[in-house]
This record gives sequence, C-alpha cells and structure tokens, in this order.
Amino acid sequence: MAELPPLREVIARHGLSASKALGQNFLFDEHLLDRIAAVPGDLSGKQVLEVGPGPGGLTRALLRAGARVTAIEMDRRCLPALAELGDAFPGQLRVIEGDALRLDHAELMGGEPFAVLSNLPYNVGTALFVRWLAGNKGNENAWPPLWTSLTLMFQQEVAQRIVAEPGGSAYGRLAVLAQWRSRAKLAMKVHRSAFTPPPKVMSAIVHVEPGTMPEGVSARMLERLTEAAFGQRRKMLRQSLKGVPGAVDALEVIGVDPQRRAETVTVDEFVTLARVLSAER
Repeated sequence: MAELPPLREVIARHGLSASKALGQNFLFDEHLLDRIAAVPGDLSGKQVLEVGPGPGGLTRALLRAGARVTAIEMDRRCLPALAELGDAFPGQLRVIEGDALRLDHAELMGGEPFAVLSNLPYNVGTALFVRWLAGNKGNENAWPPLWTSLTLMFQQEVAQRIVAEPGGSAYGRLAVLAQWRSRAKLAMKVHRSAFTPPPKVMSAIVHVEPGTMPEGVSARMLERLTEAAFGQRRKMLRQSLKGVPGAVDALEVIGVDPQRRAETVTVDEFVTLARVLSAER
C-alpha cells in the first residue's frame, strides 16, 4: 500500500483552502474516511464514481480499499493533489475536470456498473441525488440503474428527509423518490467538527441501493404527483392534486381520502395512485 503524506500537509503544500462558493468542506480524519468507504462493502476491483473529491481525502480511502475511482472535480486548484494520488496508486484513479451536473455518468463509466461514493458539495448534492434516482438516461423506466449503490454525505436535515417515514415534517417528495424503488438508510452521522472549515450544520451519510421497480408505474407520473402534492403540502389532496388530470378521482378509486394531506400518504399509496394514472395515459 502506498505511503502517503498527511492530507493536511498536502493541502498546505498546494496552498489549498475550502471554497465556500463550491460548497467545499474538507475531511481529514483517515479513520472516518475509511469507515465511509466501507459502507457499501468490498470495493476491491470495483468501479467507483466520486463527485467533488477536493484534495482527495475520501479518494485516498477508496483507493486503499482497492477501488478503481473516477473522480469528477471542477476546482482545478485540486488537480495537482489528485494527480499525486494517481501516481501513488497507478492505474486506479482517473480524474475528470468538469461539472458533474453536465456530464453523462453512465457514458463516463463505460456503461459498466459502478458504485457512487461522495462527500457531495452542499450546493449540488440534492440535484445530483434526484438525477441518480431518475435511473438510466433516456428511459424513465429503465431500472435497475447502472449504479449499484449510492453512499453520499448530506447535511443531516437533507439526509433525514431522504429516509423519512410518513406523518412527520421531514417526509416529502425526496423520501418518496428515494424509497419507491430503492432502499434508503442512514448509515452514520458525522459531526460538524470533523470538517475543515466546520459547516454550520451536522452531516450524515445516506446509503441507497436499488430495489425492485413496481410494475405498471410511470416514474414521470410519480414525480409529477409528488411535485404537486408536496408543492402545496399544507393543502388537502383534493386541492393540491387538482392540476394532475384524473388524480382526485383516482384517489377515491384506491380508497385514499381526498381530505388527507400529502405528508400522511405512504410511499405505497403514491405508487398505487401513479399506477392508476399511468394506466389511463
């Protein structure tokens, strides 16, 4: 295994500092980084996509675990530090300079299965997550996706929204999209003091694995329903779903009281509603 200088030393040598504009917060605790890399299980020889590696803290842990890492980084200040990592682990690291939101990840990974592990930049984390949940590009119902798991760092509040159950204020569109054909769990919490600079909020690691997609359900219809229902979450369903043709009538067909609010509707009930409306299209 390659002997690497401490990450703080690398950052100091390259004159790096976390960019607030890019949502960066650096992790230095090697033990913690190894724990994060271990969440999805054995990575030896497997393809891993990492977004926003920064100076390469989590990247080191992934490489130590034997992963073949493709890292997307848009901060060119970090590229020399990442290049040193590539030299230390020959053939294991490929660095792509660019914006992860603009790149085709499946194409980038050669159309082969890959795990995603990332300390996501706070300013793009949710957008990337929703995109991965949408599945394979070009086909809304192509499932399972090419990614085998998502192991992602979020602000704790966002993480709680992803794994939330019906009935609470955290439950919303993100929970339904994450749970209707995937299994999402909170893998670990990460204290703000673990970062440099410390963010104002606590963080958490969410681990998601694709599950079985319910038959007869349009992913686009489900997205449309959840957007309408939770866009006006304090209103009754008979009001919030008025803009989705046939939705209010379909509620009665499946036995859901239209006077309920979106936060009380289970993932299975949303799926059943989407199935009825998908069949009517």
